[in-house]
Amino acid sequence: MNTDDTVTIYDVAREAGVSMATVSRVVNGNKNVKENTRKKVLEVIERLDYRPNAVARGLASKKTTTIGVVIPNITNSYFSTLAKGIDDIAEMYKYNIVLANSDEDDDKEVAVVNTLFSKQVDGIIFMGYHLTEKIRSEFSRSRTPVVLAGTVDVEHQLPSVNIDYKKATQDAVDFLAERNEKIAFVSGPLVDDINGKIRLVGYKAGLKARKLPYSEGLVFESKYSYEDGYGLAERVIASKATAAVVTGDELAAGLLNGLSDQGVKVPEDFEIITSDDTQVTRFTRPNLTTISQPLYDLGAISMRMLTKIMHKEDLEEREVQLAHGIYQRQSTKK
Repeated sequence: MNTDDTVTIYDVAREAGVSMATVSRVVNGNKNVKENTRKKVLEVIERLDYRPNAVARGLASKKTTTIGVVIPNITNSYFSTLAKGIDDIAEMYKYNIVLANSDEDDDKEVAVVNTLFSKQVDGIIFMGYHLTEKIRSEFSRSRTPVVLAGTVDVEHQLPSVNIDYKKATQDAVDFLAERNEKIAFVSGPLVDDINGKIRLVGYKAGLKARKLPYSEGLVFESKYSYEDGYGLAERVIASKATAAVVTGDELAAGLLNGLSDQGVKVPEDFEIITSDDTQVTRFTRPNLTTISQPLYDLGAISMRMLTKIMHKEDLEEREVQLAHGIYQRQSTKK
């Protein structure tokens, strides 16, 4: 036996009195093994608690059965729910997941992607607020297939799964415009394509359709955190807005509590619609009205798309858009 605790295919072969090739055939379910030999090998595998080395098997097959998942903020409910959908489908197709947290840092994002490439993952699902040129360059230089989940590619190069964020934001504005004339747009960084090039366009379109003027004074840009939302409350009140579309649930929860602590009642004095329909929307009091989107499905479908690409199957659609709606809770008036 080895001097360390790792049981190898060589140990199993020696104990069973067969070749390593025979052990390999048994492990991989190859039918060309006599039944009594198969039983003997399986008995030794169980007795020695042999666990086939996925990396070593990958070297032979050029596959590691491992998927890299890049997530910008592992504590954010939006991305963790997507990750659950990814993991369930990955398990169904016998793939393991390596989760890499980029901390919303562009340089770390490149580093974690390169780490995944070095681990020879079979594919990557990328979740992020925007695609930097650095990341695009890394993806284009690699042959490893990549699918975007909840991430928009404005250049339409990479396969992706999303909702129609422009239409969803326009719908939210339209919903609020039934009772409000000054509607704020409270957003994560506008440098992120999903905010600056898509949601902001939807916000403007919603105002235009309702014949309401657009004012830069009603656009508030911040990070995505609860603290940032809370800190924006005074400025939002000063703008004289009576409603807001917010691009993240934690941001919206912060704004809600900030308004409440300033004596502004939601929804009586101010209405809020948020964007992601994560658990956060149900933790707040009042519960947050939200754009509804099938977060689990976004993750699950992105993983299914990746399996098709890895198995050289054709994709019916490269840019999948799932349905959205408005889920009315308590932060808007009935």
